[in-house]
Amino acid sequence: MASLRRLIPMHALRSTTGGSILVLVAAVLLFVYPALAKKPVDPPFTARDPGIPPDSAPAGGSIIGLTRAEFAFFDIGRDDFIEVESVESGLGPRFNLGSCGGCHSQPATGGTSPFRNPQFFVATAGGAQDSVPFFITLDGPVREARFKFNPDGTRDGAVHNLFTITGRSGVSGCNIVQPDFDAAAKKNNLIFRIPTPVFGAGLIENIPDDVIIKNKNSHLFRKRSLGIDGHENRSGNDRSITRFGWKAQNKSLLMFSGEAYNVEMGVTNELFPQERDETPGCVLNPLPEDTTNFTLDAVGTAVPSGIEKFAFFMRMLAPPMPAPDNPSRLNGRQLFDQIGCSLCHTPTLTTGNTAIAALSNQEVKLFSDLLLHRMGGLADDIVQGNAGPDEFRTAPLWGIGQRIFFLHDGRTDDLLEAIRQHDSSRSEDREGIKNFDFDEIWQHNSRRSEARAVVKNFNALTETEKQDILNFLRSL
Repeated sequence: MASLRRLIPMHALRSTTGGSILVLVAAVLLFVYPALAKKPVDPPFTARDPGIPPDSAPAGGSIIGLTRAEFAFFDIGRDDFIEVESVESGLGPRFNLGSCGGCHSQPATGGTSPFRNPQFFVATAGGAQDSVPFFITLDGPVREARFKFNPDGTRDGAVHNLFTITGRSGVSGCNIVQPDFDAAAKKNNLIFRIPTPVFGAGLIENIPDDVIIKNKNSHLFRKRSLGIDGHENRSGNDRSITRFGWKAQNKSLLMFSGEAYNVEMGVTNELFPQERDETPGCVLNPLPEDTTNFTLDAVGTAVPSGIEKFAFFMRMLAPPMPAPDNPSRLNGRQLFDQIGCSLCHTPTLTTGNTAIAALSNQEVKLFSDLLLHRMGGLADDIVQGNAGPDEFRTAPLWGIGQRIFFLHDGRTDDLLEAIRQHDSSRSEDREGIKNFDFDEIWQHNSRRSEARAVVKNFNALTETEKQDILNFLRSL
């Protein structure tokens, strides 16, 4: 107190109440002994998804080296890709959206789900009488819905369209209703898929099968030590490798186009000439609705069908360009390889000698082996070709830096969470579902994701190292 008396006038001490004295004493102590003041401590650094980087390169252009005629086909294909279909041009009877470009639009035409989901506005457009399914939101991903099993326990797996043409302008006599998605969800019988980007699809289409197999058989010791296997999906007839879609179920871009036109928009075409729903009063146009136009133009050339135009556009669509390197991204690339990510997300494959010179003998920096891998808790219970209920094609990572939603169903918009989900555990209840052909394989394989050891390696990194990997991925 003696030292305090020298610092504080006595009249101040006498006139101050006990509580005020304590406050005053504390203030003086902090003034005299500043070391007693507790400095603020910075919170520990935690890696996080940095989001779409501001230095991302524009996307959506054609590949370099096209001839004038090839570019013209790319251009007309893009026009058809973004065109919105009407009932008169073939939309429905059941559909998910009215244009390819509506689903594939982020960050440019050919990409994936945009920030604002166009499906949110479809239910009542043009006098329609549908409701917006619970899993479609304005700020959520574009989705298609599939049912895993039929009521009798046999496999379903087909797309169940969100919307109908019932009540739409110009439609009379069609009275079909939407599927009961709420009931399917309550029975754990509903899964979703989001659009796959089609950037660089022509390069992927022209990777020879033997290049895929050679890559599959590379680094086998390291792959097996990490529990990575993987196999190709194949066509049932010619046994060539299929490579498009979440389960690599489609062989070519033409097949991919024809199926999507019919399944997603309900437009029949020369590959899928029958309506998916033939309810009387709902088949309104001569079939198929999309055909080659045999009315010759001025120089005697027939006009290609819509699905051919879609395929031309996707085939000649350039892959995304990565953002510029920096020290963090470079270190992230090295760590991506060191922990084992590149064993499935193969950085580069090569095309063969193709009819389009611009696609011939090119490096394809897709970050995918195009193989199927067991993914544990990400399983969707859908079998397509050789792809089992817990298997997915390794998703190409080029362009991932500008995507908003991740994984096959768009369940997260956080890239870090998407990495962690690669090792999610399987805990779904199959009560009421009868045995099926894949049951024994399912019980053996569904317990473990092939990515488990790699995710464990990722989790063991420092937060700064994790951040470098996230920064690298967002640069692609």
